[in-house]
Amino acid sequence: MPKEYMTTRDIVGPLLLVEQVEDVKYGELVELEFPDGTRALGNVLEVSKDAALVQSFEGSRGSNPGQTKVKFLGRSLELGVSRDILGRVFDGLGRPSDGGPKIIPDKKLSIYGEPINPTARDYPDDFIQTGISAIDGLNPLVRGQKLPIFSGSGLPHQQLAAQIARQSRVLGVQAEFAVVFAAMGITFEEADFFISEFRETEAVERAVMFINLADDPAVERIATPRMALTAAEYLAFDLDMHVLVILTDMTYYCEALREVSAARKEVPGRRGYPGYLYTDLATIYERAGRIRGKHGSITQIPILSMPEDDKTHPIPDLTGYITEGQIILSRDLHRKGIYPPISILPSLSRLKEKGIGEGKTREDHSGLSNQLFAAYARGIEAKELAVILGEAALSETDKSFAAFADQFEAEYISQSDREDRTIEETLFLGWKLLAKLPRSELKRVRDEHVEKYMSEVEVAG
Repeated sequence: MPKEYMTTRDIVGPLLLVEQVEDVKYGELVELEFPDGTRALGNVLEVSKDAALVQSFEGSRGSNPGQTKVKFLGRSLELGVSRDILGRVFDGLGRPSDGGPKIIPDKKLSIYGEPINPTARDYPDDFIQTGISAIDGLNPLVRGQKLPIFSGSGLPHQQLAAQIARQSRVLGVQAEFAVVFAAMGITFEEADFFISEFRETEAVERAVMFINLADDPAVERIATPRMALTAAEYLAFDLDMHVLVILTDMTYYCEALREVSAARKEVPGRRGYPGYLYTDLATIYERAGRIRGKHGSITQIPILSMPEDDKTHPIPDLTGYITEGQIILSRDLHRKGIYPPISILPSLSRLKEKGIGEGKTREDHSGLSNQLFAAYARGIEAKELAVILGEAALSETDKSFAAFADQFEAEYISQSDREDRTIEETLFLGWKLLAKLPRSELKRVRDEHVEKYMSEVEVAG
């Protein structure tokens, strides 16, 4: 039976210190009733002897401690799940916000999930086509991978997130594909953008959305990604679906974590973030993956806006340690009017070679990717040299690489947010651009691939 107490001693922001409690557990769900009759949910952050520190998900409204009722419900925060969650929009605590009926759950799952046994994990090795050449061709997304996007203030990461969610599909695997989309701390206009983007296409029928708005309580933001991942685990491991989870913006999540940490008077770590930020992020990111014997999988794309475009900031820095690469957006490309402004050279997908090649994409994909990367890097160097010494100082070969870099940005990286390129179109475009370079400089692709695919480019005109 739930136990009710009126022994709250102190209230600071969203935190309540409740004394004289019995049999209370960490993470336990709490129902709060304030003096004005309003109710809110919360959870237990800390237990010490006969006292419990409770976090309210909806603030405390400056309540009188002695008149606040606290009921411990004996279970953790849960999400009711069934197949009917597909096509629905929820708030940050998993309550329907689209005007539709309540979900009649097949089961209720704790939002904290259960760790995947490392020995039970299966290796990510299936290519996911996003329809975006700068990702598919050079830094491919692999089923079961966690590949974050590092962005900056004012860059179109929300637009890119919506495009990936609309267009992504697993190639060569016969199974249902779903998208779980969690947005944290976004404005009403941004929420409306995402919802309308999904509804304009059939993507909404295979999507589950969790929206936490900027004016929602910050502590609700801490539950939102866990709600999304709980839904994803049900779809993946109970219904055998391939699930892509997009989390935006993890920076707002971390700031909510810092806010709660400050209210608890914890000793701050780097830049005021709690010392356990790495561990906390890992509990989110490590819920991606594949499990042996299960057909479903969870692939994760966390999106975070780097404060002042600083890659050494604690959030992108720690995220980079946990995840398998990163896609970095460039402010310089954005200024040139290139969308998506993906910076190729510092971006990386550590599982790239596992998801491409014969039987997955095409046998020339790996070599072509390496050649495009090397040619673009050399073209950037040639352009920088021309700025210092003048174009006259460049050799004819250097000039061809400099011209290649410009064409590569304009034709390969740049594409419309409505353009969904197949992997074949992306690879053809890569060979088409390499055809403008001297054949003697193509040292990272096999001769037989050059002969085969260059002839296709020539036939196409």
